[in-house]
Amino acid sequence: MQRRNFVKKLGMAAVGSMVLPYILPSGRLFAATGNRIANHVVFCLLAGGVRNIEAIQKSEGNLMPNMFPGSESISQDISGGMEPLPAPVLSSPLSTYGTLFREFRYGSGPPGHFQGHTTAITGHYVTDSISFNMPTKHPTIFEYYRKHNSPAQTALNSWWISNGIGENENLSFSLSYEYGSAYGANFLSPNYILPYGNYTPIDLCKTYTNDEKTRINNLRNFLNNSFNHKPQPLHANVENPLSERETIQAFISQLINKQKAGHFNDPWNAGQAMNSDMYNVFFAGKVIQEFKPELLVVNMTDVDICHDNFTEYCNNLRKADYAVGQLWSIIQNTPGMANDTILIVAPEHGRNLDGNSIVDSYGRHGIDHGDETAKEIFCLIAGPQGKVIQNQVVSSVAGQSIDIVPTIARILGFQQDIPSGYLTGSSLDQAFV
Repeated sequence: MQRRNFVKKLGMAAVGSMVLPYILPSGRLFAATGNRIANHVVFCLLAGGVRNIEAIQKSEGNLMPNMFPGSESISQDISGGMEPLPAPVLSSPLSTYGTLFREFRYGSGPPGHFQGHTTAITGHYVTDSISFNMPTKHPTIFEYYRKHNSPAQTALNSWWISNGIGENENLSFSLSYEYGSAYGANFLSPNYILPYGNYTPIDLCKTYTNDEKTRINNLRNFLNNSFNHKPQPLHANVENPLSERETIQAFISQLINKQKAGHFNDPWNAGQAMNSDMYNVFFAGKVIQEFKPELLVVNMTDVDICHDNFTEYCNNLRKADYAVGQLWSIIQNTPGMANDTILIVAPEHGRNLDGNSIVDSYGRHGIDHGDETAKEIFCLIAGPQGKVIQNQVVSSVAGQSIDIVPTIARILGFQQDIPSGYLTGSSLDQAFV
């Protein structure tokens, strides 16, 4: 009897300490470590250098009404350099749907563009020499997501949409021994494969017969197996199964055909104001609508013109803001993403306090990036009520660029599965309910 009671109690204790899987409201099954805040994250990287002085402090008026409240008029002396844009997309500024960290920081290292991109996507500051021609040594958020997410997800669920190729393409995966291309994201630079306006597009998608597909795939497998050792070849590609490669090819082919037919000439009725940043976000929206990815990172770089044209920088800030409003609208109007997506918006870095010697046609000095003011940025985290604290402004110095990767990991439920020591930042839990 005593033995039976002992066994019974031991069994109850074992049940009490057992870690069981559970089902999220979405119906997906996750391990207990996969306690998510939301099932989708879109990270919008305002690249090119954005100063808080123009964005948060509105020194030239409210240039970003889709993101921040306020009716401040644009400075009259540069208003002539502002192209007309449609009315704000959102009925309420995006900051009312979440938490705004007004005094975010790019904490360490030179505030350069590739350094800023690398920091935002890997969660590590770049304090040593880097190579622009190969992937980073630290794993990216895409690799963390795909390796530690449960159940495992394919690259169709993880996208890096960049307004630019070259070094940016190298941020879809790292050279890390434990991670690498097998866990990378699909990379797309729409403005390079889907030219718009008067440009003639190059059709990158060829239709193959089934026999050709078989022979090509066999050759690909042979070549891949030839490199079946570590370290990986520097230019290994993100791995998509054949069926998913065909899905991506069909998707891009469809976009190219629509572009050729003129469907994307002015998709947001913005006229001549449509720039490459706006198109980049527009096509990121197409990826969202088609694949409903759990993780998507998109950047905008046109504000980098601030080096020699401050007024056009302000003009492009307005366009970036308009694109962010459109991005939020696309998310909220996409079944499966609406009310289950957290949008993070942050600049890669800021800009200097003082201008340089280049003066634009409106008498404003250009501004470079390299001093301590260039490390002052903001971070906005917007999401569903009940998950993200609404209309909250954090005015104290709080959070930095390396905190974005662990925050995404926290949202998608795999933060504690990342090996100890890999990330030095912390999740921005102050934003969540």
